Amino acid sequence: MWHYIFLTPMALLFVAFTVWPMLASWWYSLFNWDGIGPASDWVGLANYTEVLQSPKFWHSFGNSFLFSLVAICVQMPLALLAAILLNSARLRGRNLYRLLLFLPVVTSTPVIGIIFAILLDPSGGLLNQILSWSGLSSAPVTFLSESYALPTLMVIDIWKTFGVTLVYWLAALQTVPGDLYEAASIDGANGRQRLRHVTLPVIAPIAVVILVLTFQGSMNPFDLVQAMTQGGPNHATDVVATYIYHYAFSPDLNAPRFGFVCAAGVVFGMVTLVITVLQGPLLRRYYLRGSR
Repeated sequence: MWHYIFLTPMALLFVAFTVWPMLASWWYSLFNWDGIGPASDWVGLANYTEVLQSPKFWHSFGNSFLFSLVAICVQMPLALLAAILLNSARLRGRNLYRLLLFLPVVTSTPVIGIIFAILLDPSGGLLNQILSWSGLSSAPVTFLSESYALPTLMVIDIWKTFGVTLVYWLAALQTVPGDLYEAASIDGANGRQRLRHVTLPVIAPIAVVILVLTFQGSMNPFDLVQAMTQGGPNHATDVVATYIYHYAFSPDLNAPRFGFVCAAGVVFGMVTLVITVLQGPLLRRYYLRGSR
């Protein structure tokens, strides 16, 4: 009985802040609702039709997907290399290095966005001054322009969330038995061979989980984008979350469109769920084929 009593507060919070918002989003997405009063203007699937036919929605979804793709293709390999180095007992001060790499994760993202906006300012920003002093650029670089804003945000996002993926890989490396390394060393394997034939095969199943977590975590960089560009300039850095935020809270609208944004959120969630569900079987099949 006491087990259920202690679980009750968490269960109530889960229902109130996770289950109910999900169910409410499905319900309100069927109405033309401005968030005031009860939802009564039934429109059925009209909101979903508008979302699916909206080029801006799919543009923002593509940007969100690019954030995840860069995190998987760039951040994951770099974090694995860093984890292998920091997992070595011969590295002095490795705990300090781990702390420094994880520090951006616990730093407030809006603060990071404001600081980087100042550093990247084309008129007097520190980074442009360094480029000018070193002779690498004769003219100021507008890092948050329409052409460079999205890659710039991706680089900052990798730096900001690098520590999370690093912790995942460090945890995976702890599962490799030391006896396997000793046996490989006795057989004459060097460090690269131990990595290829011992470390990577053992952590491969965990790598599938890390990939899924990295994909899900990087699909919603709302706080960084909102703090630095608000989805601009000219919607160049719009992600799904800023797209939804605009239609729900933008002062430019005569009335917020909560029904429409609920439909956009449901579509985004379903597409993300399908991609996530498909990743597991495909990656496991690839891993099994490679292990043979």
